[in-house]
Amino acid sequence: MDVRVLGPLEVRTARGPLPLGGTKQRAVLAMLALNLNEVVSTDTLIDGLWGGRPPASATNIVQVYVSRLRKTLLTEEESEPLGGGILHRRRPGYALDLDPERLDLRRFQRLSREGARELALAPARAASALQEALDLWYGQPLSEFTAEPFAQAEIPRLEQQRLRALEMRLQADLAVGQHGQVITELEDLVVRHPFREGLHELLMLGLYRSGRQAEALGVYRRLSRSLADELGVDPGRSLQHLHRQILRNDPALLPARTATSVPGRTTPVPRQLPPPIRHFTGRAAEVAALDALLAEATAAGAPVVISAIAGTAGIGKTTLAVHWAHQVADRFPDGQLYVNLRGFDPSGQPMVPAEAVHGFLDALAVPLERLPVDLESQAALYRSRLAGKKMLVVLDNARDTAQVRPLLPGTPGCLVLVTSRNRLTGLIAGAGAQPLTLDVFTHDEAQALLARRCGEHRIAAEPRATTDIVTSCARLPLALTMVAARAAAQPTFPLATLADELREAQARLDALASQDGPASDVRSVFSWSYRQLSDQAARLFRLLGLHPGPHLTAPAAASLAGLPLARVRPLLAELSGSHLLAELTPGRYALHDLLRAYATELARTVDTGADRCAATRRLLDHYLQSCYTAAQLLHWIRIPISLVEQCAGVSLAGLADAGQALAWFAAEHPVLLAAVDQAVSAGLDTHAWQLVWSMEMFLDWRGHWHDWVAVGRTALAVAHRLGDPLAQALAHRGLAGAYIRLGRLDEAIDEARQALGLFEQLDDRVGQAHTHINFARLFERQSRPAEALHHARRALQLFEAVDHREGRARALNTVGWCHALLDDHRQALTCCERALTLFREMGDRHGEAATWDSLGLAHSRLDHHAQAFDCYRHAVELFRELGNRFYEANALAAVGEARRRAGDTHAARDAWQQALTILDQLAHPDAERLRARLEQLDGANAPCDSAR
Repeated sequence: MDVRVLGPLEVRTARGPLPLGGTKQRAVLAMLALNLNEVVSTDTLIDGLWGGRPPASATNIVQVYVSRLRKTLLTEEESEPLGGGILHRRRPGYALDLDPERLDLRRFQRLSREGARELALAPARAASALQEALDLWYGQPLSEFTAEPFAQAEIPRLEQQRLRALEMRLQADLAVGQHGQVITELEDLVVRHPFREGLHELLMLGLYRSGRQAEALGVYRRLSRSLADELGVDPGRSLQHLHRQILRNDPALLPARTATSVPGRTTPVPRQLPPPIRHFTGRAAEVAALDALLAEATAAGAPVVISAIAGTAGIGKTTLAVHWAHQVADRFPDGQLYVNLRGFDPSGQPMVPAEAVHGFLDALAVPLERLPVDLESQAALYRSRLAGKKMLVVLDNARDTAQVRPLLPGTPGCLVLVTSRNRLTGLIAGAGAQPLTLDVFTHDEAQALLARRCGEHRIAAEPRATTDIVTSCARLPLALTMVAARAAAQPTFPLATLADELREAQARLDALASQDGPASDVRSVFSWSYRQLSDQAARLFRLLGLHPGPHLTAPAAASLAGLPLARVRPLLAELSGSHLLAELTPGRYALHDLLRAYATELARTVDTGADRCAATRRLLDHYLQSCYTAAQLLHWIRIPISLVEQCAGVSLAGLADAGQALAWFAAEHPVLLAAVDQAVSAGLDTHAWQLVWSMEMFLDWRGHWHDWVAVGRTALAVAHRLGDPLAQALAHRGLAGAYIRLGRLDEAIDEARQALGLFEQLDDRVGQAHTHINFARLFERQSRPAEALHHARRALQLFEAVDHREGRARALNTVGWCHALLDDHRQALTCCERALTLFREMGDRHGEAATWDSLGLAHSRLDHHAQAFDCYRHAVELFRELGNRFYEANALAAVGEARRRAGDTHAARDAWQQALTILDQLAHPDAERLRARLEQLDGANAPCDSAR
C-alpha cells in the first residue's frame, strides 16, 4: 500500500486507488500521513478540521472517521483490515504506522537529503537523486484541502520543500555543465518567484556560463530595482558578490567539470568546450575566415565541414579554436564536444583514437551495455549518434590524419575544428578540410595583447620598450602572454626594465637556440620567467617536468615536491600567475607542451639523479596509494595484496566515499595509464602491477577494456620479470576478465587456466575461487550452463573453506543462476535465498538487488506468481535506489514477463512500458525488442522472454 500526498490524497494498492470517503474523513488520513509513525492528538485533528469552531460532537466524529478509514484499508486478496495493523489508537490520539518508503513525502525528503549531501562532491549523483525526488510530485500537494485549516499551513511548507529541491537540482545541473539546458526553466521560475534570490543567482550563473554576460547583469539590475521599489532593500550579499564576479569575469565562476550523463535523466547536451578566453586579441582575419566557412556551409547545406588550424607550438591554435567555438556555440544546439588528442605530448604518447571515441560516447550518454568492443564499431556508433544533429566538434592538438579520421561525423549538420602542428594534408585532400595556417602575431597584434593585459597607458608611455619586448618574444602568443602576466603583476615596473631582463636572458641562451623558428627562440622567455620564481616554486616547476601528464592535482604536485599540501598550494598559484602552469579546473593543472619540455630539461640539468628518482617514487606512491584507497571505497570483492611501503612526503587524494572514488578514477584515468608506463621506465615494477590491479575494476566498469588488456599485459610482463607468482596469477586473471568482456573467449580461457594453475601452486583458495567464477562467466557466454555450474560450485566450495563471506554470497548467486539456466528452479531458489541472506547481512545492496532478480526468475518459472512479483519489486526498488537504470529496466522487463505468464496482460503492459521508457532514455538497442513485445502483447501466445 502506497500513500500519496504530493498532489491530491491517494492510497493505492495493486488493485488501484482506495475510496477514502468525504473531505473531512480524507483530511484525517492526510494529517496522520503528514505525521507518519507519530501520535496525532485528537485535539490536533479537531483543530485541523474545524479551526476554532468545532462542533460539540467533534471527538465522536473523529472516532467515526478513523473507524471508517480502518475498514477501508483492506488487503488486495484478503478480507482482513490492514487498518488494524497500521492505524492505531494511541493516547491522546491516533497514529498511522507505515514503512516511510510507502509515503511519497518521506521518499521525497530522503532523496532530497541525499541530493543535498552529494551536491558539493558528486553533483551528477545529486541531480539524479533530486530529479527522482521531484518526479514524485503529481500536482499541488493536498490540493483538495485548500479550505481546511490544517492545509493552510502545510501546503506552503511542502511547496517550499519542493522549491528548495528544485533549486538544488538546478545547482547540480550547473555544476556538471548543463547551463544551456536550465536557462529556460530558470527564466520561468524567476517570473513566478520574483523575489527568490537563489533562483536569480542560478539564472545569472547559467547565463554567464553560456557566454551571455550582459543578460546576466541585466537580471541583477531588474531584481535590484524590484527589491528597492517593492521592499526597500538591496540584493543579499551572495547575489552582490556574484554580480561583482561577473563584472570582472572571475574564472572561479566557470564550471569545475563538463556535462555528464545524469542517471535517470534524459540525455544531456554535452558542453565540453574549455572556458572562454578572457583576453582574446588579434586574429581578426582568421576569425573572419572561420565565420565565412560556417556561413557558406550553412547556406549550401554542405556535408560535414572541417577546418584544420595548423601552426607551430605556442602560436595560439587552441586559443583561436576555443574562442571561435564559444562565439558560434549557439549555432549548434545539440552541443559541443572537445578533446585534447595530446598529439605532441613530451611523453611521446599521443591519445589513441579509441580513447577519444570512448570519451565522446560517454558524453553522448551511450550506456556501457551498448558500447562495442572494437574501434571501428565504436566509431560507427559515434557517427550514428551524431546523425541528424547540429554538433560542434573540436579536436585539439592532433598528431596526424589517422588520429582524426575515426572522430569525424558522417552526416551534414556538424562542424569539426582540428588543430595540429602539422598541416594534415591527408585530411585536406581526403576529407575536404579547409586549411587555416597561423603565423606569429603582427607587431600591432602583439602590442594589442600587451595593452589589453597591462594597460594602454603603459604601452603608450614606453613604445620603445614595448617594441623590444615584442621582438624578444618573437611575436609568439604564448611568450607574449607570459611576459604580459609578469608586467600586469608588477604595475609599477617600467617596461624598459622588463625588456632589459629579456635581452639578457636571450643573450645567455643564444648558443643553445636552434633555427626551428619562434617556438625555439621562446626559450629565452621561459628562462626569464623561471628566474623570477621563488626558489621553492622554481624547484616545483622543474619537478613538474617529471610528471607523465596530461594533467595533475595539487596532492600529486605535493608528492612530487615532498612538501605538505598547504605549502604547495601557494607555489602552484605562483606558477599559474606567471603562466608557467595552467589551472584547467579548480585544483587540476597542466603544463603547455613546450613548458613541460623546458621543465624536464631543467630537472635534468639542475636536480641530481637521486632527487629525480625520489620525486618519481613519491609521485608513484601517491597514485598507487590513492588508487588502492579508491578501489576499497567502491567495495569491490578483491584478493587482498600488500602494497609497497609508502615513502615519506607523499600526499594522498583524500577520498571519503564511493562517489568521490568514482569521480577520481574518471578524472585520473589517462594519468593512471601513463603512471603505469612511468613505473616500468623507472624500474618500479611492483608499483606497475599493483597500479594495474587497483584500477582494473574501474576500467571494466567504464568499458575501457582495450586499456585493460594493454595495462594487463604490462602487469604480466613485470610480474614475470619480478618472478612473483602471485602478481603473475593476478595479471592472468585480470586479462581473462578483459578478454571475456571483449568476446575473445579462447584467449580468456587460456589466461584463466594459467591463473588457476598459479593460484593452485600458491595454495591460494580465494584466488582459485575468483578464477572459477571467471570460468563460470566464460561458459555461460558460450551457452554451456552445465560447465558453468561446475565452476560456480567449485568457487563456492573454496570460498566456504576459507570462510570468505563476500565470495560465498557471490558464488551462491552464481550457482543459483546457473541452476535457473538448467531449469532446476527449486535448487536455484535454495541457493539464491542463502545468497540473499548473506548480502543483506553485509549491507551489499548491489548483490541483494541481483539476487532478488534471480529469485524472481525462479519463482516465475515455477508459477509462484505472488512470490515472483514480490522479488521483482525488491529488485526494481533497489536498482532504482542505486541509480542503475539499465538493470532497473531489465528487472521491469522481467516483471512484465512474469505478469504475462500469470495471465495479467494489463500489468505486463504497464511494466514493459516503464522498462521501455528507461531503455529509450538510455538509447539502448533492447528498446526495439521490447517495443515489439508490447506490439505483440495482444497476440495469442507470442513468445516473450525478458530483456536480459
